[in-house]
Amino acid sequence: MIKAGIIGSTGYAGAELAGLLLGHPEAEVVWYGSRSYVGEEYASLYRNMFRMVDAKCMDDNMEELAAQADVIFTATPQGLCASLMNDGILEKAKVVDLSADFRIKDVKIYEKWYGLEHKSPGYIGEAVYGLCEINREDVKKARLVANPGCYTTCSILTLYPLVKEGLIDVSSIIIDAKSGTSGAGRGAKVPNLFCEVNESIKAYGIAGHRHTPEIEEQLGYACGEKVVLNFTPHLVPMNRGILATAYASLRKPVSYGEVRAAYEKYYGNEFFIRLLPEGVYPETRWVEGSNFVDINFKIDGRTGRIIAVGALDNLVKGAAGQAAQNMNLMFGLPEAMGLGRAPMFP
Repeated sequence: MIKAGIIGSTGYAGAELAGLLLGHPEAEVVWYGSRSYVGEEYASLYRNMFRMVDAKCMDDNMEELAAQADVIFTATPQGLCASLMNDGILEKAKVVDLSADFRIKDVKIYEKWYGLEHKSPGYIGEAVYGLCEINREDVKKARLVANPGCYTTCSILTLYPLVKEGLIDVSSIIIDAKSGTSGAGRGAKVPNLFCEVNESIKAYGIAGHRHTPEIEEQLGYACGEKVVLNFTPHLVPMNRGILATAYASLRKPVSYGEVRAAYEKYYGNEFFIRLLPEGVYPETRWVEGSNFVDINFKIDGRTGRIIAVGALDNLVKGAAGQAAQNMNLMFGLPEAMGLGRAPMFP
């Protein structure tokens, strides 16, 4: 059994991961870390775990945890994992970081967009960007994985074949994305209160959301050139889910079959990416609670543009599910182990 520790187990992503690992046949959670609730029964914080988890919350001592665990998941605010990272930890345990600390390769860009001084830039080069469908072979060999963000996972996977195959002008990309409120975390914030969110939708982080450079960097690797794009996220009054609608100009006229072939080339054998039939477009309700990503596209011949749409569950494929998927790869397990549950509906 893989012994797993979760730092930040009482946040939404950490709790989702705890639930997934509880049903994983080859893993067990040995450390439910939470700086805010040390000593409290985990099941008293998440009643859905009553009679399923008997453990108490522990602190965020990664040194001690590394001596007990094979893998450490850090579902923590930006900056914490970087501040705790050292060689001793990585010599004892593998680390999957769900924060942005090791996602961006240029430390200056990270510090600019996140407003933080990076505490361990020496590990950025080693960290593998854990988008499994694209970096699978590198993840298998990694001891430190940077788990991608939810908006970024959806946006990158939706656009990747178009960018990789040179079908679109990357300078024309516009991404319009919507997220459920769990994406904002479990902390008490006035803008996230029920009365503030319900019966409303709003854009935020306009022209400055911190997932922007992550998307640009990864799509830049795909096409081999610098990518600058517009990314605008929106908050919608639902618990979970992300829908990303991306627009871009085609480099030349293409048929549906040509574009479909590009998507099939990269995703045709991917279990967790579902390419929908022609004319059927992703909806968050059909991926909720699962590790699946639904993707489709529409060619707009009138404008010479293509519209690509992707949907995923921000807490599963956008966070905890992808983290477990990375763990499976890192330990040589079947990639979908413990992650095959069907989307929940209704």
